[in-house]
Amino acid sequence: MTIAVPPASLAADAVRPLVRIVIVGHVDHGKSTLVGRLLHETGSLPEGKLEMLKAVSARRGMPFEWSFLLDALQTERDQGITIDTTQIRFRTPSRDVVLIDAPGHAEFLRNMITGASQADGAVLIIDALEGVRDQTRRHGYLLQLLGIKQVAVVVNKMDRVEFSAARFGDISNEITAHLTSLGITPTAVIPISAREGDGVAERTDNIAWYDGPTVVEAIDKLTPAQPLDALPLRLAVQAIYKFDDRRIVAGRIESGHLRAGDDIVIMPAGKIAKIKTVEGWPVTPLAGAFGAGRSVGITLDRELFVERGDVIGHAGNAPRDTRRLRARIFWLHDQPLTAGASVLVRLGTRETRANVVAIEKAVDPGDLASEAATEIKRNHVGEIDLSLSQPVAADPADNNPRTGRLVIEINGRIAGGGLVLSVDSGQRAATADIVPVESALLPGERAARYRHNGAVLWFTGLPGSGKTTIARALERRLFDRGGSPILLDGDTLRAGLNSDLGFSPADRAENIRRLGEIAAHLAANGHIAIVAAVSPGLADRAAARRIAGDRFREIHVATSAEVCEQRDPKGHYAKARSGGLPNFTGIGNDYQPPTASELVLDTAGLSVGEAVAQVETMLAQTDVLIEDPADLAAHI
Repeated sequence: MTIAVPPASLAADAVRPLVRIVIVGHVDHGKSTLVGRLLHETGSLPEGKLEMLKAVSARRGMPFEWSFLLDALQTERDQGITIDTTQIRFRTPSRDVVLIDAPGHAEFLRNMITGASQADGAVLIIDALEGVRDQTRRHGYLLQLLGIKQVAVVVNKMDRVEFSAARFGDISNEITAHLTSLGITPTAVIPISAREGDGVAERTDNIAWYDGPTVVEAIDKLTPAQPLDALPLRLAVQAIYKFDDRRIVAGRIESGHLRAGDDIVIMPAGKIAKIKTVEGWPVTPLAGAFGAGRSVGITLDRELFVERGDVIGHAGNAPRDTRRLRARIFWLHDQPLTAGASVLVRLGTRETRANVVAIEKAVDPGDLASEAATEIKRNHVGEIDLSLSQPVAADPADNNPRTGRLVIEINGRIAGGGLVLSVDSGQRAATADIVPVESALLPGERAARYRHNGAVLWFTGLPGSGKTTIARALERRLFDRGGSPILLDGDTLRAGLNSDLGFSPADRAENIRRLGEIAAHLAANGHIAIVAAVSPGLADRAAARRIAGDRFREIHVATSAEVCEQRDPKGHYAKARSGGLPNFTGIGNDYQPPTASELVLDTAGLSVGEAVAQVETMLAQTDVLIEDPADLAAHI
């Protein structure tokens, strides 16, 4: 909800900076009361609004509250708490201000994050009687998490402590120490009574001992962030429309500016083009430059595949493309976030599945106590490494706040959010005009012929477990039924494509990456890539799953070490070895078994034929094999 202000207060003034400020604090510490007072003291209330609300309160037989100016919903008035985020515009002597009143109740932290993510600065409010609470500390941590460095602290309800300078001093010292530990230096700590007006716009006799700024003066000194127009171009693609002979790429300019004729890069694919026209309605095409906040449609000088979630930047200054992110997040879900968890990540208009590879620096914002980095509990903060199932375009939040923030969802609900700290292993777009060529055949055409969709079947297990034996038998079975299976054996590729790699952790990771890329390419073109590779590391297999995305199926050949001891590395029985588990090239003792495979096989109790039959059943149940000819229509 946006509260309008009188037209006179919105007169155009090009030299006046616009500052967006979020006001946060513990429930009942008086945020909405302060905002109502600010509107009154700055003359920003619509004519007759105050009198109308006072009359409504009188009819209901309840005392007037300044918070009624904001709590416009009937439910909020009845419960006495703010549920949603309200934006208010008003003016200080030298600033145009958009003040965002965010909820303070623990249940509404999701909304608070939405509000704070738009802010240049913050007002943190504390009840003088209750003092600094755990929720206050969490809000301080959230502001730091969202990159907000300018924070003015307001100690409200000083009338309840008889305007005690000593009480104010204690709270000021405590909150200043807390914010400083987060890297935030408060711009001011101000004693006020929002209900009575002390310290809001003027210093009264009640706070004669205080010589700092009023709330209005403190807000007037906050500076706006770097204008989004001054940052590099970032156009987040929302949709592609077909009009007559034009394909219009539509989206919002998050930062920077564009015009017809600009050379652009479409990330994460790195496709290069030139903006042919900027489209509008009803006048088209449009001339001139268009800046941040503007939703536009553009046409390109060539036919390229562009999709929702792509980010467009200028050539030479594009965002990074990556499948790996490091982020600092605030967790909101009831269940703790753990390493290995699968989540949905949203960055701008892009959404993708992701695996949590690692968790570090888990902290309870209430007491700033670092915990063992194994999980992030509800209302706690931590740094995580994310492995994405598909490439995305992103910037570190320090470089661009619009493309450096992410949201995590679980089961359709927001579970957390935060800042992108670093973008790993991405590459800047090449300066050459590199445009990947797509197959002339549609996936549905191959599905109709082979009676299956493309897939990556990743067999993993200890050396000697029988991976290759089952993989070869499955290859024959799928081929005999008319399919297009292709076997990719780990050792075979090491003898050729990957012969330059050794067995260090880095080389093993690169070996799996190459296997994953080849298998994913085959699957994308309708084949079933059957990979047989020990692939001992959880993180490496997670990377392979990320590369292949939804086509990936992991099959754990979970044969025991005792059985494997009696087989050679290719699954054939041999004389029993002494010395325990075979440790071919150092793999055996380092093997990390899967925790959530699509299928688990134990060849100690299964024949090869029975194992292949179980794989076929899994492929049918997960829509890889097309058993019913009627189902082919869905794939063509």
